[in-house]
Amino acid sequence: MSWHIRAARGSDLPSLMSLAALTGGGFTNLPHDEKSLADRLAWSDESYARPEDSPHDELYILLLEQAGSGKIGGCAMVFSRIGAEWPFYSYKIGTLSQTSRELGRTFALPFLSLVTDHDGASEVGGLFLHPDLRTGGLGRLLARSRYLFIAQHRARFGDKLLAELRGVLDDDGNSPFWDALGRRFFGMSFPEADSFNAINGSQFIADLMPKHPIYTALLSDEARAVIGQPHPKGRAALAMLEAEGFAYDNYVDIFDGGPTVTARIDSLRTVREARAATITRACRPDEIGARSLVAAGKLTQFQAWIAHVADDAEGVAVHEADAMGLKIGDEIRHVAL
Repeated sequence: MSWHIRAARGSDLPSLMSLAALTGGGFTNLPHDEKSLADRLAWSDESYARPEDSPHDELYILLLEQAGSGKIGGCAMVFSRIGAEWPFYSYKIGTLSQTSRELGRTFALPFLSLVTDHDGASEVGGLFLHPDLRTGGLGRLLARSRYLFIAQHRARFGDKLLAELRGVLDDDGNSPFWDALGRRFFGMSFPEADSFNAINGSQFIADLMPKHPIYTALLSDEARAVIGQPHPKGRAALAMLEAEGFAYDNYVDIFDGGPTVTARIDSLRTVREARAATITRACRPDEIGARSLVAAGKLTQFQAWIAHVADDAEGVAVHEADAMGLKIGDEIRHVAL
């Protein structure tokens, strides 16, 4: 065990800034802006300290840390309830079918409607792994630790969970979707709008975006081609989300047109299959056990890592337990990789 997940602290700001510098455009939850990241860490600190168990408007930041060195290799975020402070906007793709008897033709006209259908849901986001660490399963550890965190604190989250994936950008960091739509109403490039949203929130969209449906036939070919498509670097993340049970249901991001996927929390693979257990014995030298994702602790004491779990008639034993500060009698939650 060399890498593990832990709760972020305010002192992690320099490490988060270093990660943010590597993200590129379209990564709203991890802006390369010191004040914004400091505000997010303060928000996370307050959320971990909040005693109530019902979801309100919390942000929990989790970090991937290397044992011994303390190096931070990635981050992930969980939002308890979106749409609490201001509406959470999405575009919903609909279709209007019209038939002309004289022409003998039927036309199916896709259109985009500005909606707030996901208000009240929980959200996972802010998933970023250092480019040098994108092999060996650390991305899966980072992503799935969020679901174990939710399972450990189930009352703090809603029934529905969503994830937004970054949309397609060109080599200069511009969004074909934004250039064909948002830019016409805001007079801002995608990087400008993306940065403004990361720092100030998306209320300006509601203030200025037209409320009537927008027919996609009026957009450029380049814009239509990327609607609902993830950034090429996000395809692996989409595959992991789908493996958990998330599904795309024709909602897209209002900035870059990337897909929004949703799932019922209690139906997620990690939440559904994870088992709560008590460590009852030490591992024998010849014992290996199943390779599993393991979590222990609550709130700021939460930690997750990959270990071997021996679960049989004698009880539960966890390899690497000593390294994580665990002992016989401690509670864990584990799920097969």
